[in-house]
Amino acid sequence: MSVPIAMPLLTLNVDGTEISELKKIIKDKSIDTVVVGYPRNQKGDATAQTKTSEDFAYRIEEFAKVVLQDESLTSVMAEDRLKAGGKPYDKTEVDSLAAAIILQDYISRLERQGA
Repeated sequence: MSVPIAMPLLTLNVDGTEISELKKIIKDKSIDTVVVGYPRNQKGDATAQTKTSEDFAYRIEEFAKVVLQDESLTSVMAEDRLKAGGKPYDKTEVDSLAAAIILQDYISRLERQGA
């Protein structure tokens, strides 16, 4: 039985071109589902960033199926993994690894559900 493993592909800058770039990647890679991190505070309540993620997901829904996936503590986990590697890293690397963790969490949830 093979188990998919999420790995960072690339990082897009939020500079006004991210939606068109994402649309191109989705088309080029034949992607049908986009997993978007869903931030909430420690109590599970929505934050200002939650609204930003929802707005981003809404824009993607115009051309792909979108799934919101809890991103609780993924940046902390990513930074811990990078620290353990003993090499210097920056915020882009933390964000990229956190995104891979979010995707892996989604894949693992599908596996548990037997999808």
